[in-house]
Amino acid sequence: MIDRAQLQRLCDIALAAGREVMDVYGTDFAHVSKEDDSPLTQADLRSDKVICDELARAFPGVFILSEESSPQASGTHERFFLVDPLDGTKEFLKRNDEFTVNIALVEQGVPVAGVVFAPALGELYYGAQGLGAWKSTRGAAPVELKTQPPASGAPLRVIGSRSHGGEELTRWLERLPVAHTFVAAGSSLKFCRLAEDAADVYPRLGPTSQWDTAAAQAVLEAAGGAVLEAGGRDLRYGLDRPILNPHFIALASRAIPVPPIS
Repeated sequence: MIDRAQLQRLCDIALAAGREVMDVYGTDFAHVSKEDDSPLTQADLRSDKVICDELARAFPGVFILSEESSPQASGTHERFFLVDPLDGTKEFLKRNDEFTVNIALVEQGVPVAGVVFAPALGELYYGAQGLGAWKSTRGAAPVELKTQPPASGAPLRVIGSRSHGGEELTRWLERLPVAHTFVAAGSSLKFCRLAEDAADVYPRLGPTSQWDTAAAQAVLEAAGGAVLEAGGRDLRYGLDRPILNPHFIALASRAIPVPPIS
């Protein structure tokens, strides 16, 4: 699927894209609205160009599906990259630093490798099936990530979106069988907080797209967690699937008892 050198190459590409993002972040930048009313900045476009150009060079022939550009290359669609060059553009506009660069490799529907880089925070998360998962902060030595089930009797640490939630999430929280705490975070960092044992559960009962979640799901699963849709099925990806994901729950451990979603 992917070896350690190839995973490092994905990290290098994400870091390069992050530098483009931060070049824009430090300016008085403008934004426009796309057809779906989501914001678009020069940071999205500059990051997208770096990622797509470098992926095409490092992995020739592998299909690239990015949020901000037309698909690149032909190759088999059983193996393709999912790219979000700037996840959390709303957080970028608010300048709260919780935005990320996301790169995932998908094979037969499974996100087998992923890199999530939060350039303003200097946090790099990466992982792959069969290799493991790690976090590096501002170039420091990487720390291996392994999820842990909640301690017995401890409140369940729930993390959720800053920009989405609403009544459906409130009702789901009310159905939890144990006490819980709740914190909000932006972008795909919510998955990463589970991977580094800073949270236990991330319920997503609002819209996301395939490129929003694949990279962070790969990191979380490589660390020992899971991402489940209704019926307990693993969340999967594909060019033959809708771009919008179903509702899902990300878990640090499959053993965590949580209410079902629909």
